[in-house]
Amino acid sequence: MNIALIAHDSKKELMVQFCIAYCGILSRHTLCGTGTTAKLVSEATGLNIQRFLSGKQGGDQQISARIAYDEVDLLLFFRDPLADKSREVNEIDMLRLCDVHNIPLATNIATAEVLIHGLERGDLDWRNIVNPQQR
Repeated sequence: MNIALIAHDSKKELMVQFCIAYCGILSRHTLCGTGTTAKLVSEATGLNIQRFLSGKQGGDQQISARIAYDEVDLLLFFRDPLADKSREVNEIDMLRLCDVHNIPLATNIATAEVLIHGLERGDLDWRNIVNPQQR
């Protein structure tokens, strides 16, 4: 599975801790993420993560493009609902694309834990059936 990681600045440490806790599961999948988030998680866990630009420089749009082409199977996007709203349009577009392409999405750690456990159990294997050419 292709998993994308994004975290607002105030949630980056939470993303790092989440990835440390679930490193064993994540290591069996292909990971990508926005610049700083991917760098921090990779340094803390040793996971191989394809790094895109930082979110402010267009990394969120790069991940949105991958979602649009069904190249992402799961998005973990730890959002800060109190953060600056200047980039919210791009974020809403990304969330909409997840809905359009039936991409499981977590915007907080509670939902991320449910999805990561489902991933481990095989609950998301249906993505391989929907997009066999991508696997």
